[in-house]
Amino acid sequence: MEKKGYLEISFGWLFAIIAGITIIFLAIYFSTKLINIERTSSGVETTKEIGILTNPLETGFESAKTSSFTLPLETRIMNKCDSYSGVFGEQKISLSEKSLNQWKETGVDVSFENKYFFSEDEVEGKTFHVFSKQFEFPFKIADLIYLTSSLDTYCFVNSPQEVQEEISNLNQENLKVAECPEESITVCFDFGNCDINVKADYVKKQNKNSYYEGNIALMYAAIFSSPEVYECQLNRLMKRASEIASLYNDKGEKLLDRGCDFNLGTELLSFSSSAASSSSLSEIKSQADKLNDLNKMSECLLW
Repeated sequence: MEKKGYLEISFGWLFAIIAGITIIFLAIYFSTKLINIERTSSGVETTKEIGILTNPLETGFESAKTSSFTLPLETRIMNKCDSYSGVFGEQKISLSEKSLNQWKETGVDVSFENKYFFSEDEVEGKTFHVFSKQFEFPFKIADLIYLTSSLDTYCFVNSPQEVQEEISNLNQENLKVAECPEESITVCFDFGNCDINVKADYVKKQNKNSYYEGNIALMYAAIFSSPEVYECQLNRLMKRASEIASLYNDKGEKLLDRGCDFNLGTELLSFSSSAASSSSLSEIKSQADKLNDLNKMSECLLW
């Protein structure tokens, strides 16, 4: 009898232990799920807020505009350009936040069809700087947004007067035009042994050439972004340029009814075709310059 009682007590304790472990396991499981859901929700909201914060930079003016924002946690912003989705591709952004010395990804991309962020594939920090510049080719295509971390200082060496004045006027604390701080990312113009080298029509970075064909907005884009991001965003911009050229052609044909001598039709359609295809940027730039000259001589300006 005593032996039987001993077994009953043991099974009771065993049941209690198993039940307790199960309860603790379920509590941890559901708490983890809840934390992950909250982290994902927070990451999505933060990413959307970044998109909203950059809206005032899209001013429609040619001069550069600047701003900054600070996030509550150490954050990595992943720039994921997609040139295949939709008509003009998509700008995708996702976040990874540092918590308890571990990086946790939200696992969700937030997409924008009308934004063009130029940055490294990953930008890390708490405070981030953005400035934008209007991209004309030859008419306005979009506002380009350049994203950098406050942890990265760019120093422009031997830069042209136009660049010096523009960078100085931005008054962005991580952009310098003289007296390069230690460990800064150096940007040389024409000559020099720097991290990034700017030539007349291309930027050499990470042993790759990103062509900008003399357009200063694209030059900044090639400086601040990885070559892969630059090429993807350039592809998106050319698709947009192609569509806008077609719209201007439609506008020109309607102006004929008002007595305007519209003679840009052939050039606009040729430009639209070249921009939409794999034509080289130098060829498209040549057509853009010709279009701009013809528009200036037209009786009724299209742009």
